[in-house]
Amino acid sequence: MKDILSEIIANKRFEVDLQKQAISIEQLQEGISESPTPRSMKQALASSASGIIAEFKRRSPSKGWIQEEARPEEIVPSYAAAGASALSILTDEKFFGGSLKDIRAARPLVEIPILRKDFIIDEYQLYQAKIVGADAVLLIAAALELEKCNELAEKAHELGMEVLLEIHSSEELAYINKGIDMVGINNRNLGTFFTDVENSFRLAGQLPQDSVLVSESGISDPEIVKRLRAAGFRGFLIGETFMKTQRPGETLQNFLQAIQ
Repeated sequence: MKDILSEIIANKRFEVDLQKQAISIEQLQEGISESPTPRSMKQALASSASGIIAEFKRRSPSKGWIQEEARPEEIVPSYAAAGASALSILTDEKFFGGSLKDIRAARPLVEIPILRKDFIIDEYQLYQAKIVGADAVLLIAAALELEKCNELAEKAHELGMEVLLEIHSSEELAYINKGIDMVGINNRNLGTFFTDVENSFRLAGQLPQDSVLVSESGISDPEIVKRLRAAGFRGFLIGETFMKTQRPGETLQNFLQAIQ
């Protein structure tokens, strides 16, 4: 099985280098003052009865196109109206069909927090996230050396954004520290893209009890959300379950009714 994560990261390095040539980091820094006031995703999840982080994504490396013509201007407000606690917007273009423009388009239309979901390897991407209006960023332990992850988390905080740290195994528990706002367990192996929701239950007991815990990927059954909440999770990142339907907002609304 080809290691998809390695392929994505190699492409991301190339992509970021090209972006830096087009717009310097100094130019990005100058644009920071104009960015919107951030909203706390951590607080939104901790205080929510459902904790659903509804994801906007057009495609995935394993499934191909899910909804190629999807428009954030339509789907993101429908998620907010249905009762999502927060939003995740994929900005990787090559593998997920997204872009930073998706966050820029969505930000003025909703009041709930937005997570920039991407493969962040460079502080340049944090400035980009801040400028388009992201409230939080995803940092993936499997994609980063520990020291680099800590540096990026610190920089994200300097820029007024929160950090969702994504781990997949007990070997990555060392990445959790006081600078991490939320800890996500990815139920999808980023090397093979095989999904197993039981991964969240396996790791739940090993995580700091004062953390805001998020279960990510492979969640399609409201009953699983109830079980995960009982195991201590407060956030549930769900994309494909909603995006593969004609009306993602409506599907989310029905999902939320089933949780209650």
